[in-house]
Amino acid sequence: MYGTLTLAMPQLYDLAIAWNWEHDADFVTLLDAACRARALSLLQITPPSLAATLDRLQTGDLVLRALLDRAWDIDEAFYPLADWASANGVRIFNDRPIALRAWDKATMHLEFITAGLHTPYTIVLSPFNEAPTPLPPDLTPLGERFIVKPAHGGGGTGVQRDLATWMQIQHIRQEFPNDKYLVQAWIRVHPTESGPAWFRILFALGEVFPFWWNVQTHVYRPVTAVEEARYGLAPLREVVRTIAHVSRLDIFSTEIAQRVDDRVFVSVDYVNDPIDLRLQSKAIDGVPDAAVRAIADRIAEYTRSGLDKGRRTEAAGIPANLRQW
Repeated sequence: MYGTLTLAMPQLYDLAIAWNWEHDADFVTLLDAACRARALSLLQITPPSLAATLDRLQTGDLVLRALLDRAWDIDEAFYPLADWASANGVRIFNDRPIALRAWDKATMHLEFITAGLHTPYTIVLSPFNEAPTPLPPDLTPLGERFIVKPAHGGGGTGVQRDLATWMQIQHIRQEFPNDKYLVQAWIRVHPTESGPAWFRILFALGEVFPFWWNVQTHVYRPVTAVEEARYGLAPLREVVRTIAHVSRLDIFSTEIAQRVDDRVFVSVDYVNDPIDLRLQSKAIDGVPDAAVRAIADRIAEYTRSGLDKGRRTEAAGIPANLRQW
């Protein structure tokens, strides 16, 4: 008699998170708890486990349904993970091509304007290496003082404030000579009894988390429902949802200020990705713990809902390549 060939079933994880920053550990713990609460399996992919994980994915021994990659932006060794996920129909949160587009502040500036969002008056300059001595633009519309920032980079890298001359701009452009630069008017912010109307807002898969933002200390303070009603801050949520539509990012942060003269909400820092999810209980400039927990819950709930939808479409006979989250 012939023996029966038994094929081993691949190990399947509902969600994988790739991470390589030690300060992400608390967020990963919260995400793991959120997944467990919804009977979801979570795979952690870190630098020590990356190579073995890639081997298992390539051989078909391992299958992922969704991927949150918080590592590739600073470690190219994680690129093959995102490439495999993209080629195999995995739902990727902040897919690399989308993120790369959103990181370009010059591109986002134009896209924001096209979408009807308010931005500071801005002059976009070509990279210094492409145009080292352009004709000086008219700086008058910027006001007496302005800000200069590179088109790429986050965390305030390369941003220079309280500038006034073209000579200063020319000097700054040489710091990152292959990058475009934005010269932006400084926004005079509307004062409220709760503080200047400057906000950092987190977005996670449809959910909006608004915070008062101190531009000097970078300390978050949640906007309460009472404050949102009292100061007419509800439009912030629609602005952020428009930013999500324009950027196509699933998870990001943005900064919005209310201008003092006309009370318009102005996007002053377009999108930040990946977002810093350190806990405020561990770092004074971290995100309030409740918000980080809510973001972890939102990611897990979105994953669970996507799997439920996938099961329904599978039962309806819809081909896998036509199913959408």
